[in-house]
Amino acid sequence: MGNPSAFLSVPRQEAGYRAIHERIRDFSEVEQTLNNSERRTQASRCMDCGVPFCHWACPIGNRQPEWQDLLYKGRWKEAYEILEQTCDFPEFTGRICPALCEKSCVLNLSIHEPVTIRENEVAIIEAAFREGYIQAVNPVRNGKKIAVIGSGPAGLTVANRLNRKGYKVTVFEKDELPGGLLRFGIPNFKLSKQIIDRRIRLMEKEGVLFKTKNHVGRDMKAKELLNDFDAVCIAIGSEVPRDLPVAGRECGGIHFALDYLGQQNRLLEGLRIPDKKLISAKGKNVLVIGGGDTGSDCVGTANRQGAKSVAQIEILSRPPVDFNPATPWPLFPQILKTSSSHEEGCIRRWDLTTNQFIGDSKGNLKAVEIEAVEWISSPDGGRPEMRRTGKKELLDVDLAFLSMGFTNPVQDSIIKELSLGTDERKNISVNQNNRTLLEKVFACGDAVSGASLVVRAMASGRKAATAIDNFLTTNN
Repeated sequence: MGNPSAFLSVPRQEAGYRAIHERIRDFSEVEQTLNNSERRTQASRCMDCGVPFCHWACPIGNRQPEWQDLLYKGRWKEAYEILEQTCDFPEFTGRICPALCEKSCVLNLSIHEPVTIRENEVAIIEAAFREGYIQAVNPVRNGKKIAVIGSGPAGLTVANRLNRKGYKVTVFEKDELPGGLLRFGIPNFKLSKQIIDRRIRLMEKEGVLFKTKNHVGRDMKAKELLNDFDAVCIAIGSEVPRDLPVAGRECGGIHFALDYLGQQNRLLEGLRIPDKKLISAKGKNVLVIGGGDTGSDCVGTANRQGAKSVAQIEILSRPPVDFNPATPWPLFPQILKTSSSHEEGCIRRWDLTTNQFIGDSKGNLKAVEIEAVEWISSPDGGRPEMRRTGKKELLDVDLAFLSMGFTNPVQDSIIKELSLGTDERKNISVNQNNRTLLEKVFACGDAVSGASLVVRAMASGRKAATAIDNFLTTNN
């Protein structure tokens, strides 16, 4: 390492967020950046720790110590060349990844100040774009064609990898624009859509064909893909939200979180939403049911729309603040996370279940009955048991968002997208190489694993790309 003792004298410095009173007025990215000198200084903190647990924790196997050292030395282009070998889209992960690498950093264990790996990563890729290190490549074509269904992080990774290997790749996307969850699930204040557009333009220059507003299995027969392409990869994500089937669920004003977030992103793209379908939190008491990142995104969006009040409830218990013995280093810690959206204004409560929604005379939501619960540990170490306490409460709520996760097993995904007959359904599964038992059909990302992290979807996409290449190289 260029400066093996810097971690002793240089404290961790984060770029931080824009001031709340400023950022709450728009949907621009909330995170700021450090200048190049400060960024290089932060990179110098990467110590010669012997065993790089950051590399171990990263789903895509980023070689963080190598590009940290190059960044510290001002060798930005070389740092980018190392980074792009393992990460197809550092501009995405550098903005929205929860940084599993930082949680496993040795400096996180020793002084609770890990290297700013995520911020350094996005600094490198932005410098690469800015300085022209990134140029479109024109691979030699091998005459084989690949169809990728879905343009989220997994699908884009498959397309990018196989295109650069010489395959002619066509990406089919059901939505108006490519990007999947990146475009219509993650708010602009976390990921500017100009960043997605820049990458899509580069991929198009390199030969990837994107066909939007094209729902395979509905707008076109999936069997056509099997006839026209040498391989098909299912990368449609996990978009079936968990519902809350309690009394009053039919009331107006209750929406799935992604429907709300996707609509706001569409409005910012200039896409038209019929007035009757508009969801606005302006002047309303908002309740977000579910304590994860998607729920947090609803909080930030509601505040920007001018909500009167925003509350978020979670059925699980409040996690520890700084350390959780159940998830010791170098594991990713299950501790209390306070997002930029929470800082902007939100009442957060735990150990609460939703009993019923209550509507007014017109059928619109006016209140939600919640009940406190307690979790009883299992004597055999199994899953804790939830018990209702009988302590009920009515909340004044005009708008509720359900953010309780997603379900979408790969079997259902493939049946839906490929319109398979009954006789074929029993043969559907995905092996360790992302290959299904259907001829020429592969699957990856959240369609296989269920809802997960963007970086894990990218890792799955990379694995699927390798499997497809091996399949076509071996069998043809």
